[in-house]
Amino acid sequence: MPITHILADMQRLHRAPEPDVILPLCGAARVDAAARGRITARAGGLLDELRAAQSSGWVNRFLQEYRLNTDEGIALLALAEAFLRVPDADTADLLIRDKLGTADWSAHAGKSDSTLVNGATWGLVVTRSLVGESGSTLKRLIGRVGEPVVRTAVGTAMRLMGQVFVMGRTIEEALERANDKDHTGFVASFDMLGEAARTRDDAERYFRAYADAIDAIGKGSKGRDHSISVKLSALHPRYETAHADTCVPELSAMLVELAERAAKADIGLTVDAEESERLVMSLDIIAAAARAPSLSGWDKLGMAVQAYSKRCRAVIAWADAIGGETNRKIAVRLVKGAYWDSEIKRTQEAGLSDYPLFTRKAATDVSYLACARDMLAAKNIYPAFASHNALTVATLLEWAGDRRDFEFQRLHGMGEGLHDRLVREGGYNCRIYAPVGGHRDLLAYLVRRLLENGANSSFVHQLADPNVTEEELLADPVEKIAAVGGTRHPSIPLPADLFGAVRGNSEGLDLQDAMTLEDTASAIAARADVGPAPADSTVADVHAAIAAANAAFEGWSRTPVETRAAALDRLADLLEEHRIELMALAVHEAGKTIGDAIGEVREAADFCRYYANQARAAFGPIELPGPTGESNTMHLEGRGVFACIAPWNFPLAIFLGQVTAALVAGNSVVAKPAPQTPRIALRAVALAHEAGIPKDVLKLVVGGAEPGNALTADPRVMGVAFTGSTGTAKAIARSLVADDARPIVPLIAETGGLNAMIVDSTALPEQVIADVVTSAFRSAGQRCSALRLLIVQEDVLDRTLEMLKGAMDTLVVGDPADPRTDVGPVIDDAAYRKLEDYRQSMKDCWVHTVGVPEGRFVAPTVIRLDRIEDLTKEWFGPILHVTTWKTGTLDETIARINRSGYGLTMGLHSRIASRCERTVASARVGNLYVNRSMIGAIVGSQPFGGEGLSGTGPKAGGPHYLPRFAVERTISIDTTSAGGNASLLSIEDVTL
Repeated sequence: MPITHILADMQRLHRAPEPDVILPLCGAARVDAAARGRITARAGGLLDELRAAQSSGWVNRFLQEYRLNTDEGIALLALAEAFLRVPDADTADLLIRDKLGTADWSAHAGKSDSTLVNGATWGLVVTRSLVGESGSTLKRLIGRVGEPVVRTAVGTAMRLMGQVFVMGRTIEEALERANDKDHTGFVASFDMLGEAARTRDDAERYFRAYADAIDAIGKGSKGRDHSISVKLSALHPRYETAHADTCVPELSAMLVELAERAAKADIGLTVDAEESERLVMSLDIIAAAARAPSLSGWDKLGMAVQAYSKRCRAVIAWADAIGGETNRKIAVRLVKGAYWDSEIKRTQEAGLSDYPLFTRKAATDVSYLACARDMLAAKNIYPAFASHNALTVATLLEWAGDRRDFEFQRLHGMGEGLHDRLVREGGYNCRIYAPVGGHRDLLAYLVRRLLENGANSSFVHQLADPNVTEEELLADPVEKIAAVGGTRHPSIPLPADLFGAVRGNSEGLDLQDAMTLEDTASAIAARADVGPAPADSTVADVHAAIAAANAAFEGWSRTPVETRAAALDRLADLLEEHRIELMALAVHEAGKTIGDAIGEVREAADFCRYYANQARAAFGPIELPGPTGESNTMHLEGRGVFACIAPWNFPLAIFLGQVTAALVAGNSVVAKPAPQTPRIALRAVALAHEAGIPKDVLKLVVGGAEPGNALTADPRVMGVAFTGSTGTAKAIARSLVADDARPIVPLIAETGGLNAMIVDSTALPEQVIADVVTSAFRSAGQRCSALRLLIVQEDVLDRTLEMLKGAMDTLVVGDPADPRTDVGPVIDDAAYRKLEDYRQSMKDCWVHTVGVPEGRFVAPTVIRLDRIEDLTKEWFGPILHVTTWKTGTLDETIARINRSGYGLTMGLHSRIASRCERTVASARVGNLYVNRSMIGAIVGSQPFGGEGLSGTGPKAGGPHYLPRFAVERTISIDTTSAGGNASLLSIEDVTL
């Protein structure tokens, strides 16, 4: 099949319904009854050998005893993930106490048949007695003297654990180990540890590590056919679809250079598989290397393919076609897949149509077998089958027959015993995937491998579970899938159904798909002319709008809540129907990037559907208890005319969030957008009217302070919803009580914050930097929740800042309509001058900044402060302040943040659960984010709003928001007034 047709097939399969993809694969994966019998018998023998290997060696037994379905196994994994990167003793001791001090280690005492495992368990029992909360004579005696001993012992244990999964700290050490007698008959594919480059320096360092490793492998293989695995994301910090025009050529050139080295050294080079969003780019890069004239005649270029991908079989066909085109064999490593959980989450968060992968483990097994059969039949593929599954291996042996022109692969430290006899007695080839790197660098890799292979559905986990029978282990995956009709796993809903009965999820755009991104960017660029802004409303216009809304209130208030809610549902549908138009307004009028613009439309639709369902549940009559002879009910009704005053930074989402909440609660509304963004508000109101909101029930006024003051001062306004500055909120509050004759009306205000993130030395630096850059600089820092103050434990400040500088240098500042742009302009000239004046006044304290083009672009800048208290004002732009805290002062640090008086958002990055608990207990903020970014609150999942100087509450997008827009009315009726309590008098006697 021509490559163009294969690529089209990949596009079709990418997010196709699961049954449409997996059921056709069942035919290729199915075997007849006779073959099934032979496969099962052989797999049974492999199981015996695998179990024997798993029960040998203290580490295998240790991991069996402390599996991931135990609290103790999880505690050990968490400790291994963080311990070796902690530079300070106090935090290390706290981490040990946190992870080991509460688990029930004594329950495992003496349970293993390994003396070493039992000895280690007793060590953990003693450790708990030393670090646990309860005092003991031994603990008091040892005191601080004992903690260094425990710390040293834990460090040694973590390094021993690392040695199991990492072949060597250097390529030379790894080669020596791979060439020793324990690995006789096996060869290795060395993987230089590095999950992904965050900075240009990272990428250069990883490239040099790969190049040096290739040279070392070529010189030190001692006649063995060792190879190297290369991760493209480690070679470029912006390996993203939006940057494909630059990263693909650059990565192609780097891969060709590395491949030329590998060809010269006569070793193989395999490109590792990555997340699905990078697949098409990776194929372009691999194709460039395959077609390079300098590599003609070299048959050791390879690629890894993930069987959980719906496109896997098409990728196999692509590899065969590329091999045929370039007259070479492509080595294909078939794996089950390494990013399953994160792919599921990303698809749900983005609101996409379907998943790019299979949701059932059995479906992945079927896909693996179907693809393996294709590989064995392909003319231009050298097959490599990476699996720890005995049934999979037995099936491949059945299909391969007498062939030996393929290889098996396994992870270093896992699956021992499955291939040993096949290699040493059967003459089969097996390659060990062998990570290389310092033990501190192995952490992310180690956790990923253990999670993949320790998950409840994995073969390795089930093999170690005594409750899983051999029959269950060897069950035919084809029959499993046929039995459920190839359907998706019932516990993994489609993104559209993620929130169940609460609301339908808004529909997203797959901006990681090149064609979708290009079409979206072109459509937005074509709508650059947003037309003239509407004229500002006069005071008379405002009074007229209020009068019309006031007159319309009674009729709208009496409209059934279901009718009001249905109008909001229709509005959500219209927002999605006109998505590109609204995104273009957000980009060209509000300066939002394309990614932020789709988020804006989705959030607005989410507000509509969420409040519609909330109103259906809350605005019906509520029966209340009382004495016999009475009927007591309560219900909610609208207050009257509500003024909704929205900001420019979320000109559609917050605007419609306020408006729709007020409307569905039974109020009429006069809405005023920010003076900078009237066009998108005008279009939103037109769509609301089209959805069925009467025109007099929803009126729009535009302009600045004059119409705003006239709106809030009018005594006919029965409530105000406002998002903006704290100063303006206070001015509105004063205006609402200035007239003694005016009723007391609610003010629902969401204002700014001095949002801080605390980072300790257990946090993963790469994750911290990604979340800091997102929180501080996305949307040009123009979010209420944006990170303003980064507070880093002093022990890791230098390392954190160095990484942060490098990550900032990769940011693209420019035209928000360009898909490559990360940071767009600030909203207007006044904001630019204010931010730039402050930024220049702090120049002596700059830690780092980046270059920007001409225009309203404020350079992302990090400013060093001596103390938390030095930040006294919210600077609404891409300016991040940084200071430090000492370990042992977490409570004091949180108290100092609280004393600012603001309470909107706070972040914490730590692997210590007790620190999280203390922060939750002490932080006086509306939204606390742990080990994630501080922006992007999701309607219904993370209701948003602050306290203190940051707002009044209740939270937008939360269960308590709508009642604030309503009045509560209780009705009590004496049902005996007509001549007696008939219901009581009619009760019959019951004889006991």
